[in-house]
Amino acid sequence: MTTLGAIIRPQLPPERFRGLVQLADQAGLEEVWLWEDCFLEGGISTAAAALAWSENVRVGVGLLPVPLRNVAIAAMEIASLQRMFPGRARVGVGHGVQEWMGQVGARVESPVTLLREYVEALRALLRGERVSVQGRYVRLDDVQLGWPPQEAVEVLVGAVGSRTVRLSGEVADGTILSEVTPADGVRSAVELIAEGRAQRGREGGRHAVVSYLLAATGGGAHERLRAEVEGKGLGDVPGLGVAGDAKAVAEAVLRLVDAGADTVVLEPTGDEPDPEGFLRFVAEEVRPLVP
Repeated sequence: MTTLGAIIRPQLPPERFRGLVQLADQAGLEEVWLWEDCFLEGGISTAAAALAWSENVRVGVGLLPVPLRNVAIAAMEIASLQRMFPGRARVGVGHGVQEWMGQVGARVESPVTLLREYVEALRALLRGERVSVQGRYVRLDDVQLGWPPQEAVEVLVGAVGSRTVRLSGEVADGTILSEVTPADGVRSAVELIAEGRAQRGREGGRHAVVSYLLAATGGGAHERLRAEVEGKGLGDVPGLGVAGDAKAVAEAVLRLVDAGADTVVLEPTGDEPDPEGFLRFVAEEVRPLVP
């Protein structure tokens, strides 16, 4: 069964999150996803609050920019979420927007090297291992979590470029594909992930594929979607996003599923006039149409 979720974008003020998360929980939505976009809201703090405000909905963070966070701190926070809210937090890490990383003095010469070192160390820490590593960027000396997760924790990697997508297959438990990835792009990403997994001898087991889908419904939906896509400089890319009723949105979701996604997360436009209505639309109208 396909997992369906929705994004609560950080352009909304933090004080609106409680009502939105509780609405999603009560409506039976499976997942809500949050972003740690500079310089809007913290991913872990917002996720912890969302988990505390709800009972059943899973909360995804997509993603934590690795240049901003020491890997030991990230491991401590992820482990705390998993122990307090078992099985309900999904956390992704990634390069972060390089312009933002430069603004805070965290930009590195080789983001791919950093991400590789980071994910390998993070997964080891979350397994409860004692870790010592002297990498180009990640350096740990005899570090072990005092309260590691009690169950296995997936580490997701947000990826756009082919090198990072392949790397996610090598080192991560799953991949988050952004809204700029149409169905053909998801299909290509799944192939790259498989190449990365084969390179590391990881063909067995599950590798999650989370795909964001830009979606608009209601009055002015097509215009809002067009403005959002063009604002990203992607107006000439076919198949990005969907505008229309629940049937149209569900069909777009299923195209991503057919391409290899197992979780599809609907992303409202930045100017969505009714965030509460969007969550109800996803849970009550789109979900019944997605097997």
